[in-house]
Amino acid sequence: MFLINKLGPELQKIYIKILKKLNNIKGSRKSISKGFATGVAMSFTPFVGFHILLSLFVTKVTKQNGVASTLGTIFGNPWTFPFIWYLTLHTGYFLLAYKVTPQEQDFKIFFLKLYHSIINIDFNLFLTDIWPMFLPMLVGCIPYYIIVWWGVYYMAFKALSSPNNDGR
Repeated sequence: MFLINKLGPELQKIYIKILKKLNNIKGSRKSISKGFATGVAMSFTPFVGFHILLSLFVTKVTKQNGVASTLGTIFGNPWTFPFIWYLTLHTGYFLLAYKVTPQEQDFKIFFLKLYHSIINIDFNLFLTDIWPMFLPMLVGCIPYYIIVWWGVYYMAFKALSSPNNDGR
């Protein structure tokens, strides 16, 4: 409960609710913490709509807790995604040394074209309109994935191992 005093009342309720759910999951602290961290970190990838499936795949391969990872993907939501996309896109531009132009940052058009390219199985649309923005987001998510994973793992492990949480 080391962070709970620094949060506002509404965030405290969410934090306590998630912590209670994590405490009710069967498994070791390490497995639950790693699974939760994988779910939260997966929200930083540009694979919108596939975060749960990808986090479950990673947890299965690495023997982490899949239920905790699914709970962790809740971090990616309509309030956080715009910030995540902006951060990963511009970090990717920086890492790839791209020049940024304003029309390349319209996420509404980007996801609309992505939807149409997938539904119509249009690889040409994907390569011409989606890939130039998708690649920087994919590259830009890597440092955030690593940093977020370690930070969330540490915080979840500490929170789950505190005596206030059934001694886990």
